[in-house]
Amino acid sequence: MSGKGAPQAQAVDGTGLRVVVVAGAWHETITEGLIAGAARTLDASGAEWSLVRVPGSFELPVAAKTALENGADAAVALGVIIRGGTPHFEYVSAAATDGLTRVALDCGKPVGFGVLTLDDEQQGLDRAGLPGSREDKGAEAADAALRTALALRALRV
Repeated sequence: MSGKGAPQAQAVDGTGLRVVVVAGAWHETITEGLIAGAARTLDASGAEWSLVRVPGSFELPVAAKTALENGADAAVALGVIIRGGTPHFEYVSAAATDGLTRVALDCGKPVGFGVLTLDDEQQGLDRAGLPGSREDKGAEAADAALRTALALRALRV
């Protein structure tokens, strides 16, 4: 795990932005930590936001696309995929990553990427923004979505 080289987070003003957080249901403790981190960041920014739950990471792209097509300025995708003994990990990880990238490009709106692809549960606990975690990937994904939405807004003026 490397948080080295990450930019220093400064407060962002998300007033007037509408953000939808889309989160999978697998690995509840880690996912709830990711959601809490995103919520803290979005609340602090003043953005309007809502939460939509989907079954798993595979379903994140279609939900994010629907949110963006229906007026959201940005989406934050949160999910947890833990490697197992079958190729399922690679398929779901690739589908979620490629799908979310396609959604952002097709919609021309940001998708904060908070999908954790892990070798084991401990890696997720270390990144979930929980007490004792070393990183807060939910907060980072929300921050990225906000900053990109503001950058795109400035480019469209």
